[in-house]
Amino acid sequence: MSDIGILLAALLLYANLWFGVSLAKSRNDVADVAWGLGFVGIAWLSFALGEVANWQALAINSLVTLWGIRLAWHISSRHAKGPEDSRYRAWRDAWGKHFVLRSYLQVFVLQGLLMLLVALPVVLVNWYAMPVTDIFSIVGIAVFGTGFAFEAVSDAQLRAFLADSGNRGKLMTAGLWAYSRHPNYFGEVLLWWGIGMVSLGTGEWYGLLGSAAITVLIVFVSGIPMLERKYAGREDWEAYRKRTNVFFPWPRGRCAQPK
Repeated sequence: MSDIGILLAALLLYANLWFGVSLAKSRNDVADVAWGLGFVGIAWLSFALGEVANWQALAINSLVTLWGIRLAWHISSRHAKGPEDSRYRAWRDAWGKHFVLRSYLQVFVLQGLLMLLVALPVVLVNWYAMPVTDIFSIVGIAVFGTGFAFEAVSDAQLRAFLADSGNRGKLMTAGLWAYSRHPNYFGEVLLWWGIGMVSLGTGEWYGLLGSAAITVLIVFVSGIPMLERKYAGREDWEAYRKRTNVFFPWPRGRCAQPK
């Protein structure tokens, strides 16, 4: 079996494992916990399959591990305090009698395939020789660090806001959330572009497809659009939307909003 075949087989096994967990817990949002941890597995399995041991590979794998474990912890701690995420509940209701099959294929198997696509730059860094020193690695790791800090800080700010019972029913609009309606998503996209930049040191450009894929998913598909639909029509949300940029951080009240 080829190395790609091994990665695909491992991801299918991983998807089956978490699908079983979802059935046992009766909540499909465990897929969000599986997301970050899956990249940790891809990083180190591709490293084990590779025949190079660049310092960039060790650095990127370690950073992905830090990111994946932090994200999984953040999401699982949030799940412990509430019901199944509303996005997954909506699918549960919409899919009806076909729920089990569609959740297996459209949530867990599809997520496994998307993880491999997004992780392309990580796999390339693990499989291709790279210069000892190159500008792509230095800048890319700096970009990753900036994105990671943005995501971690905005998540911590939101967690503290939600922990205050006096904020129940209110919107988080302070801290980094005053400059972007989705600063955590901005941070996640940014860190993956940092990984993509590091992968350019391999001489292969297509690692950037992974960075582009996570951008499309978050900005146009399953991230921002689904969350924004949840709040559409609320007076406080509409006011926040008009004065705060949707994705890129920008000074309050100075963003151009679509009509």
